[in-house]
Amino acid sequence: MAEETVVSKNFIEQEIDKDLAEGVYDKVVTRFPPEPNGYLHIGHAKSILLNYGLAQEYGGTFHLRFDDTNPTKEKTEFVESIKKDVEWLGAEFDEHLYYASNYFQQMYDAAVTLIRKGKAYVCDLTAEEIREYRGTLTEPGKESPYRNRSVEENLDLFERMKNGEFEDGSKVLRAKIDMASGNINMRDPILYRIARMTHHNTGDEWCIYPMYDFAHPIEDAVEGVTHSICTLEFEDHRPLYDWVVREVGFDNPPRQIEFAKLYLTNVVTGKRYIKKLVEEGIVDGWDDPRLVSISALRRRGFTPESIKMFMELSGVSKAQSSSDYAMLEYCIREDLKLKRPRMMAVLDPIKLVIDNYPEGQTEQMPIANNLENEELGERTIPFSRELYINREDFMIEPPRKYFRLFPGNEVRLMNAYFVTCTGYETDEQGNVTVVHATYDPETRSGSGFTGRKVKGTIHWVNAATAVQAEVRLYENIVDEEKGVYNKEDGSLNVNPNSLTVLKNCYLEPALKDAKPYESFQFVRQGYFCVDCKDSTPEHLVFNRIVSLKSSYKPNK
Repeated sequence: MAEETVVSKNFIEQEIDKDLAEGVYDKVVTRFPPEPNGYLHIGHAKSILLNYGLAQEYGGTFHLRFDDTNPTKEKTEFVESIKKDVEWLGAEFDEHLYYASNYFQQMYDAAVTLIRKGKAYVCDLTAEEIREYRGTLTEPGKESPYRNRSVEENLDLFERMKNGEFEDGSKVLRAKIDMASGNINMRDPILYRIARMTHHNTGDEWCIYPMYDFAHPIEDAVEGVTHSICTLEFEDHRPLYDWVVREVGFDNPPRQIEFAKLYLTNVVTGKRYIKKLVEEGIVDGWDDPRLVSISALRRRGFTPESIKMFMELSGVSKAQSSSDYAMLEYCIREDLKLKRPRMMAVLDPIKLVIDNYPEGQTEQMPIANNLENEELGERTIPFSRELYINREDFMIEPPRKYFRLFPGNEVRLMNAYFVTCTGYETDEQGNVTVVHATYDPETRSGSGFTGRKVKGTIHWVNAATAVQAEVRLYENIVDEEKGVYNKEDGSLNVNPNSLTVLKNCYLEPALKDAKPYESFQFVRQGYFCVDCKDSTPEHLVFNRIVSLKSSYKPNK
């Protein structure tokens, strides 16, 4: 008999299995409910992929819903960026795109239902007074003097709030639950507040808006969501979530399940800090490749597949933990290494002149596109008398065990010939500008030459056909030695060397038609992606996605 594969399920899957087996739900409906008040980051990607993955696993439905109940912070710009991010990650929502604001009337009606049941009241306390009355973690709260208004008075006042008769902040609608509850969230939480703000979706139709803890469970219930998967900070809010759907009277209400957030070491995810970086010009926007917003990761060259691999390695649990950024880098290397071609690129060029090579002659040298994946085939690259090599591949007085070019030494030019350094030229400051060499025509790569061996191999590009480009090398925006935040004042410890711009790089001619987001491996340098924002056909710009070396060791 063939051995059965044992599939290990996380605790959320186990709970869903139990609900389906007991007939609590006959299908699975999940959702990702972002508030459109900023750009999504790597932590949101975990929630997107988790919710979408569960819907796929159980043959259910996935919803994208904008929790747009707070017009003071929301913008259409954020709505569009979120939709793009979710689509890029592969979570399909075409037929299931929703807005909380489309349910404003149902939320208002639900509030009226609570008032009629004696479960909600209009309160005139100021925000500061409400905080004072709420009590502390060790002391119970005090009841509002307006708590025992009659149902009729509350209905009248709430309708007048809706009609705009009262000033912003002068009244709120509160749930009537328990001011002595050990859970502060249950101490008569606010359900509605007055706020005269133009909403991105409903315009000026409403001047009262529901609070998140009231709106969210109603949105889930209206859409038929079965499992409201959220992060651990909402665990203390679950009793209120359950109270709302129960008291409003929804049949077969959704169930909230919490999981641990994704924390990534030495990165900045806080919107306040990212906004500060943008406003101070330290980064060039929310999609700056040094950030870990989803749009920044996409621009830098990360792939949806690499993000998904990273989430799978990070796992799903109730225990808070942090993942190392090196693991994310490992995932993109693993995803690209068999997919992308290996190209010649010289980032810090000096000219190499092969003095005995025929002037005016050009050869086409065959080269494998990917040494680990033969299916990607071959291409040819031009070779002639004048080439560019990397400055670090030549030294006048080299240290021991330096096997690249220096006077009198012989090396192989990758996929070409053996060359021997015969001299060099310098400028007035003593910087090497040109290296001279001779070549051995018998040593062409692929010819079967076995006469002698050399220890060094260096890469190159043909000077006459090279494509000039700008290359951006990124390091962590955070000074890793100091940590993300300054302990004294809470400011960011910014790494002053997080971006190095190389203006005069030379690439092989096949890269001249590279398109935005297209990625390649540059020999000995790392993986690079065409910048989607600044690159043009006349001025190519490449972002380094990741270097070739990894410090992360996956568990076997």
